[in-house]
Amino acid sequence: MTKQEKNDVIEVLKGKFAQYNNFYITDTESLTVAQVGKLRNHCFNKQVEMKVAKNTLIRKALESLDAEKYSGVFDSLHQVTALMFSENPKEPAMIISSFRKENNNERPLLKAAFINGDVFVGNDQLKALTQIKTKNELIGEVIGLLQSPIQRVLGALQNKDAAKEVVAEEVAAPVAEVVAEAPAVEAAPVAEAPATETPAAEAAPEAPAAEEAKGEDEAPQA
Repeated sequence: MTKQEKNDVIEVLKGKFAQYNNFYITDTESLTVAQVGKLRNHCFNKQVEMKVAKNTLIRKALESLDAEKYSGVFDSLHQVTALMFSENPKEPAMIISSFRKENNNERPLLKAAFINGDVFVGNDQLKALTQIKTKNELIGEVIGLLQSPIQRVLGALQNKDAAKEVVAEEVAAPVAEVVAEAPAVEAAPVAEAPATETPAAEAAPEAPAAEEAKGEDEAPQA
């Protein structure tokens, strides 16, 4: 590889490191050409860019961008290295994990991963990386947390209204039964006022004795 070719590779790598906040450094040393091609296809299908490059060129590209920022991955640049660039921080880990299961192999090995400024070193970090949350997943969880108090309040109100309806139905039912079974109340008879007997008119008093005296006066004189 000429010096110009090396510089071209460095420039390409610089562009990828600047473009992506997430990249994985893997060891593909024992994989066959066919297996490497299959791994590339897996990456392509998941929108992950895979690039194989020499460790010295990778390091120069990183140092020219920000040596301090990427210092945590320098010790992982040994043996054969394949880089995986992805917008999704856990997609490369998922690809590596599934590829191993399909091929009954321990390769590719995870040497290091740079995720949004954090460095994960060692193959034992792979399982943890398959479980990290993506940006969309985190946003969904935050929205769910914000909505859950509202949902609880609405649920409580709905349950309260339902409880009121049940209580109202339970109270109304026996009242309706009592009303239906109660005997009709007969109107009390109006008491008739006792007939008042009017006392018979007293007989007119007899003419006074004066009339008799008058008759006696009229008697002829002797």
